[in-house]
Amino acid sequence: MSTSVQQPPVSNPRMARRVAGASFVGTALESYDFYVFGTAAALILGPVFFPEQDALTATLSAFLVFAMGFVARPIGAVLFGHLGDRIGRKRTLIWTILLMGLATGSIGLLPDYDTIGVWAPVILTVLRLLQGLSLGGEWGGSILIATEHAEPRKRALYASIPQLGSPVGTMLVSSIFLLLTLLVPEVMTGWGWRIPFLLAFPFLGIAIYLRLAIDETPIFREATRTRAIKRVPFLEVIRSQPVAIVVATASAVLGIGSYFLMTTYTQAYGTDTLGLSQATVLNAALVGSILQLVTIPSFGLLATRIGSAKVVAGGALGTALIAFPLYWVISVATEPMYIAAIILGGILPTASWAALGGLMADIFKPATAFTALSFAYSLAAIVAGFAPSITQRFGIATDGAWWHPGVVLATMSLVTVIGALAAVRLRARLAESEDPLVRTA
Repeated sequence: MSTSVQQPPVSNPRMARRVAGASFVGTALESYDFYVFGTAAALILGPVFFPEQDALTATLSAFLVFAMGFVARPIGAVLFGHLGDRIGRKRTLIWTILLMGLATGSIGLLPDYDTIGVWAPVILTVLRLLQGLSLGGEWGGSILIATEHAEPRKRALYASIPQLGSPVGTMLVSSIFLLLTLLVPEVMTGWGWRIPFLLAFPFLGIAIYLRLAIDETPIFREATRTRAIKRVPFLEVIRSQPVAIVVATASAVLGIGSYFLMTTYTQAYGTDTLGLSQATVLNAALVGSILQLVTIPSFGLLATRIGSAKVVAGGALGTALIAFPLYWVISVATEPMYIAAIILGGILPTASWAALGGLMADIFKPATAFTALSFAYSLAAIVAGFAPSITQRFGIATDGAWWHPGVVLATMSLVTVIGALAAVRLRARLAESEDPLVRTA
């Protein structure tokens, strides 16, 4: 039997919009920091930090260092999730962006292999691990602080706004690397590659300023007032919502993995195997990211009408159907065809990405949501992080068969379809909860 529950104080619409804007800018800068490593790994870090290896193996080594950031993410999710569910969303997000900015900027100051030998890739890996530790808490916190300030009927839309940070981060990275392609190769491998990493320092100042200007969420304030804070949020999540963790992880695989497969890996595939120019693959990523500025909020609006989980499932099913045709086209593409294929092929995975935050916010209890969102997302990100290196090995084993990336993309898509369909049932079950924080979220 349900009881009436006093509603927690609700943030005013102006603050909700400010928080959504700050979440977007924060995730854009955080995404820039994280993605700049992926693009650099595909295009330049191999010869700089692994010069004694052949070109393909050096790129594979750079991809493996890239993947280390995802290995650290579950640790960051537990650490920053604990802080976010106990001391607040706002304070924790300041710490995550600070760690990310300092780690990324430090890569730009790192001596290369020719200067300090094996210590160069070792330190590079440590800094990548720090990036992963930070991002382990960043995404979940950004989604949460945006949705907890939003009106219930707008939660799915507000959950999609931080997702815009991903294409904006990609646009920044692609634009900067496009400018760097004007440099001669010797300058690029000498000092030019450092510029995108060093830009993390001024970007960090912008992000900190914006996050200091927002309020804590009304749901967290209510949890503090009613003493609903959990002593060890991670243990509470594992005890009370283990199925939701599995479902959320599966639902996130495509939204995260498609980016790293279709940009990070496909950029290397396009230049190393297909012989396309760096400018071509970067232009494809740039134009695709611009298109996402329209498709992400559009899918967010659709999610407010039919539900976030259904949008995720639809995008994943469509991606599974186009996976093999997409990579066949890419394998025979001219430069304009390659750009068109990357742009059009990215639309359906974007649906799964845009609605992912709303799906996760819908299936976790608010008292432990920072930990739950961050941990599930980080588990999915481990799979996504290894997608480029796994696909690279698969390509070597199949002698570069055109269909080998399609196998990876279709597999991730089907996993996400299953997860999203299960999330529909979990959301309905959680909506029947008599937990006051759940009922007012």
